[in-house]
Amino acid sequence: MAAADDPIQAVFKFDLATAAEESRMVKARKGLGQMLLGTLAERSFEESYRSIVQRDELRLEDSRPGRTDTDYRVFDERDRPVFRINIKFHGSPFRKAKELVGLDPRDCFALATYKIHSATRKQEQEVLPYLFVVVSVPGLTGDYAGTVVPDDLVHLTSLYMGSSQPRKRDFEDLVVRHLVDMPQDPAVKAAVDDMWARIDGAPWRVISARRADELLRRHLFERVYAVRVRGFASNYNRAEVDMHLSIRDDLTSLESMLELLRDHGLQGLTGRFERGTI
Repeated sequence: MAAADDPIQAVFKFDLATAAEESRMVKARKGLGQMLLGTLAERSFEESYRSIVQRDELRLEDSRPGRTDTDYRVFDERDRPVFRINIKFHGSPFRKAKELVGLDPRDCFALATYKIHSATRKQEQEVLPYLFVVVSVPGLTGDYAGTVVPDDLVHLTSLYMGSSQPRKRDFEDLVVRHLVDMPQDPAVKAAVDDMWARIDGAPWRVISARRADELLRRHLFERVYAVRVRGFASNYNRAEVDMHLSIRDDLTSLESMLELLRDHGLQGLTGRFERGTI
């Protein structure tokens, strides 16, 4: 390293100048913005869960380090898993929702069909309810959140993401945790605090994999625009095939679900999950 003309190149197999190219910086900034919103949403969920449930025998376990499709699991007093949770942050409205899927853009949440299928299969294999927990803050997007991230952190992330280093998602997570937990420039801190307040004050909703699957089958051609369009993947830049859900009618408030868990226990709740009423 000491003898190398460019020690950064020697370590990362990538150089600072290339990492600073506009396209790479834009990509790194957007990725950090999306992860920042996701991190704030997950922390808000943890606070909501613990403040409402208030039962030590229903333990919330953080499963995010595994980088799977499960963010949290809830365990009972015998340390048996009760259900899986996947957190979703929703900020970008589907502006043509009324025209294409019959929903008001402010009331439309898109969930990838492959995620519904995967969650349903996992639920059937494990006999363990799988839940999507959604917080909606219209207009708060990853693009906006990325503008809050200081340029030096974006540049550092671009360098690492373009290199041959391993566990790149973990590196992005470290950058976001630094941004949230460590002292920052007052303007940056104020912007992060504002996003936190908007997320923490927003309504949370929940839908089980079973209910999402039933709604998908019932409203396939109404709510999955992609199946009505020839050449959807090529014409829409390889966009995901989404099921569009009504936030108001198809999802249940998280507060109502957790109050049901607190007051009626697991039996009263899991039966509703399996029947697809939540």
